[in-house]
Amino acid sequence: MPSLVAAFKTCKDQIFGMCRAAVFRLSARASGKLFEMDVILASASPRRRELLKKIVHSFKVIPAVGGENADMSLPPEDIACSLAEHKCDEVFASHPGGVVIGCDTIVVFEGEVLGKPRDGADAAATLKRLSGKPHCVITGVCVRRGDKKLVRSEKTEVTFNVLSEEFIKDYVAGGSPLDKAGSYGIQDKGVVSHYSGSYSNVVGMPVGLVEKMLEKILND
Repeated sequence: MPSLVAAFKTCKDQIFGMCRAAVFRLSARASGKLFEMDVILASASPRRRELLKKIVHSFKVIPAVGGENADMSLPPEDIACSLAEHKCDEVFASHPGGVVIGCDTIVVFEGEVLGKPRDGADAAATLKRLSGKPHCVITGVCVRRGDKKLVRSEKTEVTFNVLSEEFIKDYVAGGSPLDKAGSYGIQDKGVVSHYSGSYSNVVGMPVGLVEKMLEKILND
């Protein structure tokens, strides 16, 4: 029996190693092309910048400056994608030789899209609404290169802890909620009870999805 277990483990390790090697070869092809091109992140978000570093070693940050306008009657996924596409298209218009990545993240609670808070009072009100309840976070992603454009979205289900008045007051006073959709950061201690789906999606960029989109737009 021990030898059978050992044989199974060896076989499993070999299969896992083959899968890892295949992924590495695919990423290497895309990485080589990215090395020769200008990759541009159309966002000023420091969180998206740090996330993109996980898959792209060198890129420029050129934030879109246009207003974040979308048809709010659309389904939430379409709203997030429309906002991301507008950012990407704006930056691509002045940098048509690059690979441009645009992202936009929204929070949806009880059918309502929650953007960034107007001020501290608005952030506190949003946190009270979300306290102890589930919501979803959707990030739209647009990637453009030449005449190719990909637009996708990712959704993560998130449930808050029950937040006390004191916690909300201190959290808002610390400033972290003020520049984030839904008035919170999943990385901030004590806010989120649990989530289902991509963690990086809630931070602001679904890394796995962006990697797949870059692979596709560079290798097709």
